[in-house]
Amino acid sequence: MCPHCEDFARTVEMLAALALYSHVDGADIAFIDAMGPSLAASLPAPPPGTLPPGYNPDDGPQYPGQG
Repeated sequence: MCPHCEDFARTVEMLAALALYSHVDGADIAFIDAMGPSLAASLPAPPPGTLPPGYNPDDGPQYPGQG
């Protein structure tokens, strides 16, 4: 696996583990609130071929709160 692909997969795996941890009784909410956005911000661009050809993340409906 290419290094870029490994970084992407590792970050997605950590986000998934954090999501699962958030449902555990006694989970540290402050930790989750700090780590979730940090992990999401560090998520690298997806490896080529992950998204369909021509995919534009800016296309789509406007949701409330979007400028």
